[in-house]
Amino acid sequence: MAKYLKLQDELDAQAKHGLEVLPREVVEAFVHSTQELRESGTAKGLAIGAIAPDFTLGNQIGNNITLSEKIAKGPVILTFYRGGWCPFCNLELRAYQRIIDRIHEAGAQLLAISPQTPDHSLSVHEKNELSFHVLSDLHNQVAKNYKINFKLRDDLHDFHRSLGAALDEHNGDDSWELPVPATFIIDKQGVIRFASVDPDYTKRTEPNEILNLLQSL
Repeated sequence: MAKYLKLQDELDAQAKHGLEVLPREVVEAFVHSTQELRESGTAKGLAIGAIAPDFTLGNQIGNNITLSEKIAKGPVILTFYRGGWCPFCNLELRAYQRIIDRIHEAGAQLLAISPQTPDHSLSVHEKNELSFHVLSDLHNQVAKNYKINFKLRDDLHDFHRSLGAALDEHNGDDSWELPVPATFIIDKQGVIRFASVDPDYTKRTEPNEILNLLQSL
């Protein structure tokens, strides 16, 4: 077995599987939606050097987690994911779990954020056997402050429902809003030192790259 399993290899395999099993019209709709979001120029996220907005969110067991309290102890990785219904997100979370001990050894902490309700966040935590906080950003309030939220096109709602990904059920509201998958590294002064925001949900920052950046702070 390879010493390091690349997340992007796993994501590419998942994307290939999707092309094989999903109806063509579904695949084309998702691809077009991603292109449209990229071309719109919205949801670009906060830039490197910006002050990270503080927040308090409930984790998977209902405990409140406050960003400013965490960064007082060391750098924080924020990773925004779409939800437990997204196989690409689950792969990313498991990839972080594989290196969580090394993240802690670097003096950092990891917080994963989605707009899902706490019950669904708990399911994500348990299913992926995670040992880091999974936070519920109800109504995408934090995602809006980090400028990564967007509204899913109406014509994609039925496709999502057919795939067991009805956002109104998972997120507890009818906004059909999501965060663009994004990762930020925030230093002890609350400054964003790294930002990766990509409308293409099949692409994610390699966790080992995040680890290398942490070690250089």
